[in-house]
Amino acid sequence: MTSPVPSSPVSNSQFPGSRHTPDRDAAPWRRAATGANLLSEDGSLGVTIFEEMTTLAMQTGAINLGQGFPDEDGPEEMKAAAQEAITAGANQYAPGKGILELREAVSAHQERFYGLRPDPLNEVVVTTGATEAIAASLLAFIQPGDEVLTFEPFYDSYGAIIGLAGGVHVTAPLLAPDFMPDLDRLEAAFGPRTKVVMLNNPHNPAGAVFPRSVLERIVELAEKHDALIVSDEVYEHLTFGVPHIPVATLPGAADRTITISSAGKTFSFTGWKIGWLSGPEHLVAAIRTVKQFLSYSSGTPFQAAVARGLALPDDFYTGIAATLQRKRDILADGLRAAGLGVYLPQGTYFINVDTAPLGINDAVELARRLPGLVGVAAIPVPVFCHPEGAERTRSLLRFAFCKKEDVLAEAASRLATLREKL
Repeated sequence: MTSPVPSSPVSNSQFPGSRHTPDRDAAPWRRAATGANLLSEDGSLGVTIFEEMTTLAMQTGAINLGQGFPDEDGPEEMKAAAQEAITAGANQYAPGKGILELREAVSAHQERFYGLRPDPLNEVVVTTGATEAIAASLLAFIQPGDEVLTFEPFYDSYGAIIGLAGGVHVTAPLLAPDFMPDLDRLEAAFGPRTKVVMLNNPHNPAGAVFPRSVLERIVELAEKHDALIVSDEVYEHLTFGVPHIPVATLPGAADRTITISSAGKTFSFTGWKIGWLSGPEHLVAAIRTVKQFLSYSSGTPFQAAVARGLALPDDFYTGIAATLQRKRDILADGLRAAGLGVYLPQGTYFINVDTAPLGINDAVELARRLPGLVGVAAIPVPVFCHPEGAERTRSLLRFAFCKKEDVLAEAASRLATLREKL
């Protein structure tokens, strides 16, 4: 299935990226809120866009395609393994590193799929979801004034933790229609204070899967500027017809890369909050030092269940990607029928659309109207950006398609009526 290429709402050349420097006199919580775009213009604290859209969906009875969580559980054998672990008494603190069974399973998974061989004793740590792995990694290495480079749009927790640490958040834009970076602008975003490149691949919210050429350039620039790479790869098994390439597999990357993933996206157990990270022993030890004073450990019975999941056969992994691609296409058809410009993603479970073909250039305003108009909730892409990026993406909406097929079919039917209801 091909996707029409919507016209970009504003010339991409006007937006080379952005730089957000925190107010060092502000309280840490305020720096975090600012980094995640939670402070209004008058300085008051607002709710996340996810909470706002979820509340609207509940009030209107709309189908919630905003927040990215599945509406179906993952494999039965994993649920059974968690129940068995609880019954067997695995209900106290796990080791701070995570149970050895899961660390060994993570290492075996990395070798099986990518040829990486992290030592489960010293190069793998289990975390409370990928979110804690991201937080601990950035807090371990960022000092006030250090620069952290991300692509834009960016997952909101990146901005929050960079702000909390007192770092300077520098972005390089991902450009429609394929949401790939302009490599010259990417190079320009690096500088002498670049400490960490926060990579998200496959990318949320853009749905892009970066090819080897892009990843190789990131590694070259990280080497040139002696920057660490923290690679959030939670959607690693959710790609459509293109391979996921862990950046740590590329020449020159392994010694400076922390790789992060989790059970939430792959296995549809987001509530278990089991994540992990792997990398060189000296980097992992530094992150573990911070992580032990965040949660120390969590989810003991779920850790054994995730270990069992990581050992599932290859057809499980190919099957979840094929099922998700089918769901993507169901929703894409409804979005096209609505007259929206559809950017078909190569990975994740998010699809972005351009509202400009309907004469709408304010996605935030439309997102607030959409539940009442057609009974479907979405997330406006500008909330994942600094002001310059928000201007570039002002007409874009993100929909999640990690739902049951009948739910997506109903959502597609409702969305098809949008043009006539505007």
